[in-house]
Order: sequence, then C-alpha cells, then structure tokens
Amino acid sequence: MPSDFASRAQLILREQRDLYGYWRACAQGKPIPSRYDIDPVDIPQLLPGLSLLDAGGELDLLRYRLAGTRVREIYGTEITGRTVFDSGLQHKREYWCSAYRKVIAEGMPMQGAVQGPVSGRDHLLLIWMRLPLSGRSGTVERVLGYDAALPLSFQYSQGDEEVVRLVPIHEKRLARRH
Repeated sequence: MPSDFASRAQLILREQRDLYGYWRACAQGKPIPSRYDIDPVDIPQLLPGLSLLDAGGELDLLRYRLAGTRVREIYGTEITGRTVFDSGLQHKREYWCSAYRKVIAEGMPMQGAVQGPVSGRDHLLLIWMRLPLSGRSGTVERVLGYDAALPLSFQYSQGDEEVVRLVPIHEKRLARRH
C-alpha cells in the first residue's frame, strides 16, 4: 500500500481526506479499523454525509444502518434501514457491486464519482468514498460511507462519453461506462 500522502492525494474533497485520515488513525497500525474504533463525536462536521452499512454475506443484503441528512438529500429519500439495491441503485448495479465487492471481500477502501447516484437524480454528480470496518472476527462487517454531490455541470467528460470513476484509494484507475 502506498504512503498515506499518496492515498490522500487521490481524494477530491477535503472532507474525504479528513475522513480517510481519521479512519487510518483509528486503525492504530491494523490494516483496517473496527467499528468500535470509530467515534462519531470525533468527526461532527462529517456526520451529514456519513453512512454506516451492515455488510452481511451477499451484496443484496448490504443494508444502511445509518445515513446522515445529506445522504438522504442526495438520494432523495430516507435510506436508513433499506438495502443498497432497494435504495434506487439498481440502475448502476454492476458499478456498485464492483465497488462493494472490493471493500467487503478485500478490505480495500474505495472512492469514485458517478453521475446520477440513483434513478431520477441524473442532474447530480455523486462523489463517494467507502471504507471497510472490521468486526470482532476481523472480517469486514460494516462499511463507513461518505457521500457528497455536485451539480452535473462539474462533471468531466470527453466528447459524448460519460466518465465514471471507480478507484481503490491507493491505486489510480479510470473505469469508463459505455
């Protein structure tokens, strides 16, 4: 894994860098922190964009345990208690499955940007980050999410092709949606 400096340099928003730094500090030398290492009181300025997801078995069972007020605004509805694919992400299922598979199965922090976070919200560019959290067993049991949205006019594109980013925080890759 590259240095924390290299990893943070890939993050677009200051809030992402703040959360990533906090997440790394909470790991206390372990590959990833546990849910019990995270204390929301330490990061009150990030709470509106945070979500906490229960990762249990199949990706279809991935459920929002908590979601901040900004997350609700981005998705256009309350998503606390709902599964990820019951929250309007079905139209980008392959994209999100790929991201969550890396986070949960490999314990890899991921970040990206995608147009239209959910159906009917195509006017937004979602800038997201997902960070794995281990449980008592040491496996990934929860996912700490951070979401922010910008008007689509901030999107980078080449010609008519929409550019969608899905990038492990420590690697630079660009996935294009066709």
